[in-house]
Amino acid sequence: MTVRRTAHEKQRPDGENASATGSRKYRDPRFDAVAVKVFPGDHYVTSVVDEMLVTILGSCVTACIRDPLAGVGGMNHFMLPESAGAGWDTASASMRYGNVAMERLINDILKRGGARDRLEIKVFGGGNVMNGTTNIGHRNAEFVEEYLAAEGLPIAARHLRGNLPRRVHYFPATGKVMLLELQRSEQEEVVRSEHTYKHKIEVEPAAGSAELF
Repeated sequence: MTVRRTAHEKQRPDGENASATGSRKYRDPRFDAVAVKVFPGDHYVTSVVDEMLVTILGSCVTACIRDPLAGVGGMNHFMLPESAGAGWDTASASMRYGNVAMERLINDILKRGGARDRLEIKVFGGGNVMNGTTNIGHRNAEFVEEYLAAEGLPIAARHLRGNLPRRVHYFPATGKVMLLELQRSEQEEVVRSEHTYKHKIEVEPAAGSAELF
């Protein structure tokens, strides 16, 4: 299990792929790396050896998945909408978002030569950081654990739930994860961003169909 609570890493020039339309690349001198930000609702898959994927999580969850033999891996970032209220009659409707997020990431890795039985999976996030009557973060954590158990995909490492937001740095080439729990003083911006994303997914239906694998 390669989870460390720090934040420093390494990488190279332009990564390939653009599975995630919202991804942003920048050079991070601390890691001598070209980092790729993965925002809420995005996923990103790469086979570039030096690529580092970065995301910040509050209530959301990220899955970091790779096939070590094929040399391909990626990250997603998702939140389940509330199952109650206008447009969401059942919990299964909201689960669609999690299903689609996981299936798109896994399928993109398989399309690039990955094999299902070789996948190394690490999951993070699901903190209780948003005010409200339901604990969305812990629901997201439960979903990703239950989804992977139902699919027969073991979790190699996890850091879920809790009360603080997290910054995650993931290196698909090595599987290394560096995780930093953010302090309360850094929480406001994370919560504001997730409230915006939460509103968006609750008013817009899930688009597209999920592929089977």
